[in-house]
Amino acid sequence: MLNLKKEVGWLLKDKYQGKSTKNFYKDIERLRAGEPLDYVIGFTEFLGCKIDLSKRPLIPRSETEFWVEKAIGRIQGKKNLRILDIFAGSGCIGIAILKNVKNNKCDFFDIDKNNLKQIKINLRINGVGDNCIVRQSDVFKNIKNKYDYIFANPPYIPQSRRNKIQKSVLKFEPKSALFGGKDGLFYIKKFLKDAQKYLKKDGKIYMEFDSIQKKEIENLIKKYNYPNYEFRKDQYNKWRWAVIY
Repeated sequence: MLNLKKEVGWLLKDKYQGKSTKNFYKDIERLRAGEPLDYVIGFTEFLGCKIDLSKRPLIPRSETEFWVEKAIGRIQGKKNLRILDIFAGSGCIGIAILKNVKNNKCDFFDIDKNNLKQIKINLRINGVGDNCIVRQSDVFKNIKNKYDYIFANPPYIPQSRRNKIQKSVLKFEPKSALFGGKDGLFYIKKFLKDAQKYLKKDGKIYMEFDSIQKKEIENLIKKYNYPNYEFRKDQYNKWRWAVIY
């Protein structure tokens, strides 16, 4: 009940500017039914960007925000980079980079047409849509360019852990953005197999994963002959992202 009270307070403040209307009470019922607050409000914040969620993409996670902020710190001040946000979802990663590291270009690719509409909305809202490519692709299928940086947050939850996922996530968030096959590595394998072909010389990959997958991912990195890699932990001290180059 305490969490619901907090969520109602945030809803009133962020969506209704403190005025309780008929729609406000309808939205409280949505919260009672377990719908995530960010969907009910209609947007979330991500590293200073407003991320609209009206097309119901995966809700950006704080763990993702944590490592993207670290990545931005590493590339701060660089210009004329060509960046790829693959498995882009809402576009939050690429948009945060464009907003915080000026004078660069980011292309967005996702398999879901709804997500492509969502990315275009979010580029417009944040005023960073100039010269961006937003296109459908199953992993690298429709990608032709080479990039200085590739940012990837693929679906990586194993189907075998389905019963451990929060009920509201399973009910309301897109399953295609959550699950990566039986072991969670289906998309990661496809991605790592081909990603080197799309990196410029001295290019780098930033990729999110589940902490329990670290050893398997290290084996894949070696199998596909990437010369260098680093694993990093999130704010909860769990292995969460890799830099591969």
